Amino acid sequence: LIGRPNVGKSTLFNRLTHSRKALVDDQPGVTRDRIYGKCIQGDFRFLVVDTGGLTLNGTAIQIAVQEQVERVLDEADALVFLTDGRAGTVPEEFDIAERLRQSGQHVFLVVNKVEGQEPDVVSAEFNELGLGSPKAISAKTGFGINELLRSLRAELPTVVDKLDRSDRAR
Repeated sequence: LIGRPNVGKSTLFNRLTHSRKALVDDQPGVTRDRIYGKCIQGDFRFLVVDTGGLTLNGTAIQIAVQEQVERVLDEADALVFLTDGRAGTVPEEFDIAERLRQSGQHVFLVVNKVEGQEPDVVSAEFNELGLGSPKAISAKTGFGINELLRSLRAELPTVVDKLDRSDRAR
């Protein structure tokens, strides 16, 4: 899970992992390290990683967060780029989107915090990021989570697929 501070990454992490492992707070910058958890939905299982919020400022803490995110970019099979539907697109997100495109990873663009709004209208603005069709959700209420999980399932490699790929590479 990647995105700016306070877009709901930790809330989504907790919902997907059915836990309260990630701290959720209105104050930005609470998550600084990677937090790992398992998402289990029937026979669909995957590892979720919560990351700190990315910003453009160069404080020591932000540099450490950036290093943690870079590790996730190297480890992940897919990336969920979480944005805030109430805030709309912000300049930092264009920079993050560009970095995610360069990673070569499959990126799921997700617009969070759409509760009380028309999801298609809110998420339309995020097409500007050039990462495909955004998926509208509310990590807080659970709206759109099942659709997001279906999309992830369709795109994530199975463990067998991953083993087959590594065997073929030898």
